[in-house]
Amino acid sequence: MSTTFSTVGVWGYGLAAVGFAVFLGGLVAARRLPAQPGLLLAALAASAAWAIAGVVFALDGEVGWWSAHVLLDLLRLGLWLALLASLLRPATPVPGRLDRARWAIGAAAAIAVALVAAAPPRLASDPAGIRAASSWSLGVLLALTVFALALIEHLLRNADETTRWRVKPLLLALGAASAFDLLAFSEAFLFRAIDPALWAARGAVNLLVLPFVAVTVSRSGEWRPGVTISRGVVFHSLALVASGIYLLAMAAAGYYVRYFGGDWGKTVQAVLLFGALLVLAVVAFSGTARSRLRVFVGKHFFPYRYDYREEWLRFTARLSGSAPDLSLQQQCIRALADLVESPGGLLWLRNGHDFVQAARWNMPETGASEPFATPFVAFLGRTGWVADVAEWRASPERYDGVALPGWLERLADAWIVVPLASGAELLGFVVLARPRASVELDWEVRDLLKTASRQAASYLAQAQASEALLEARKFDAFNRMSAFVVHDLKNLVAQLSLLLKNAERHRDNPEFQRDMLLTVENVVQRMNALLLQLRSGTTPVDKPVSVALEPIVRRVHAAKAMQHPRLAIEAAPGVHALGHDDRLERVIGHLVQNAIDATAPEGEVRVRVFRQGGRAAVEIADQGVGMTPEFVRTRLFRPFQSSKPGGMGIGAYESAQYVHDLGGRIEVESEPGRGTRITLLLPERPAEAATERAAA
Repeated sequence: MSTTFSTVGVWGYGLAAVGFAVFLGGLVAARRLPAQPGLLLAALAASAAWAIAGVVFALDGEVGWWSAHVLLDLLRLGLWLALLASLLRPATPVPGRLDRARWAIGAAAAIAVALVAAAPPRLASDPAGIRAASSWSLGVLLALTVFALALIEHLLRNADETTRWRVKPLLLALGAASAFDLLAFSEAFLFRAIDPALWAARGAVNLLVLPFVAVTVSRSGEWRPGVTISRGVVFHSLALVASGIYLLAMAAAGYYVRYFGGDWGKTVQAVLLFGALLVLAVVAFSGTARSRLRVFVGKHFFPYRYDYREEWLRFTARLSGSAPDLSLQQQCIRALADLVESPGGLLWLRNGHDFVQAARWNMPETGASEPFATPFVAFLGRTGWVADVAEWRASPERYDGVALPGWLERLADAWIVVPLASGAELLGFVVLARPRASVELDWEVRDLLKTASRQAASYLAQAQASEALLEARKFDAFNRMSAFVVHDLKNLVAQLSLLLKNAERHRDNPEFQRDMLLTVENVVQRMNALLLQLRSGTTPVDKPVSVALEPIVRRVHAAKAMQHPRLAIEAAPGVHALGHDDRLERVIGHLVQNAIDATAPEGEVRVRVFRQGGRAAVEIADQGVGMTPEFVRTRLFRPFQSSKPGGMGIGAYESAQYVHDLGGRIEVESEPGRGTRITLLLPERPAEAATERAAA
């Protein structure tokens, strides 16, 4: 070591030793100690001892004093880090976890001291000839420096205003000293030796920290920790530390390859570093990696898995429409899925007597429905359990022996079933996909999902109530329109009545005859216009009877025979259904007219009458534009919902209600661009049975 650097080192470390010793003595004499006196006094004492070892080594250059100086440097830095870490205590400490953390920190410190003691870093111009090339010891010091900077940054960013004012001077000073150490240790790590100029300056640099420590202590006689570390801070800190360790490891590997790789070393080093950066970027943008890190943080760093305040705010934001491209049903699925790192889900809601798939998010559509009266639905409604599908498959006795529905058995990605209860009523349920990271379905996860599902159910119930209210208002508007139509009809009836009254006296008058024809023509035109505005029927008063379907279909064919496309009939004789002749003709005629309207003139509409499974069936098939599965599932047979421009949907709604009142049902198969097949399944009533009953 040159004389210049030796002199600079003696003065720098000598002043630092005097400064730390005087400040330590003054604190003890004045008895103005913070809430953690042991850590602060130990850090000051270690800093003074480190500076003294640096002075001695600068004077005689012995290897033993250099090793002592490096070990004391490690101890000093560790104590200052411990002092910073003491400010980041959790709001609700867990004794067992805290003890394990202390043992882990102690073991890590012992390993770090052993590594540095085995091969302390050397100076670039060491006259004593220290031969050890201790890259790992420099790496330990560099890692501790990076960790110190991360702690300081998070303290400054997350402390409350009062605490930040008290500790800001110390944090700024330690941050500046750590930044200088980062520069020195980074260069030393690259060249495998510490620059003597930077080493000589470290004593004076650390001496400048003392005034800031004094200001911090003088601002408060009690150093109470007012900072609690949040999950977001821990998450980003771990991500930053892991990224730093990864880059340091890749840099070390790159320099090793370059040193021993010969002519190819530099090329291989460049490729290796590029690949390392590419892998780091892929991992940083990976949803699975982030999910696993969040699960790890919640499991190992906090007494509870979730930060309930943050989770509830995020859940509420999801439900209130933070994603405009998603429907309310999809937002409910996404909000529940995000709680457990699930990538997707399916939603079933009650529609009549069945639970039908109402929405999906990042999962394929199944099209399955679940009847309301099945044991599966009864179990969900009775218990409200968040059910584990895999556990249900393996141990159905835990779920009262209820078997899973077939569609759920075939759903490969199904993970859990979350019931949506609104009060005492089961509104629906959500099936969530397997999470990106392994999530243990313990009591905390189940309680969170159960509570969140109730809020989601209330949102869905409110949406359904709003939709029903809107539908009622539309019916009210429709009724008001009917009142205007009735008023117009009264005027038309008055005109016809006056015409009939005058016909008794002027029936032979040619001029009266011409006026009568014009009046009748005008009435017909106005009535046709009214019929276009209002297409409705009245509920029949008489009871349904056995009705032959073949004559009804042939009458519909005769009425539509002049229209295009062509209408083909295939009616099996002797098929009778329970109903009313005129109403069934109206329903079948309406569905046939819809098929004609949806089909091109050169196409064909086929009507078939047959028996199917003990029921009378009428099938209307067209080659028209078809309908989407979503429209068939959620909008078809709903009032004021129509796929035709200007359509009101009243006819389809009335048809579905009438068939349902008879005890039948309507099956729909449709595909856009491929046509539609609608099958009316009606209760069959043979003509003989109806005759015998009438005779009795």
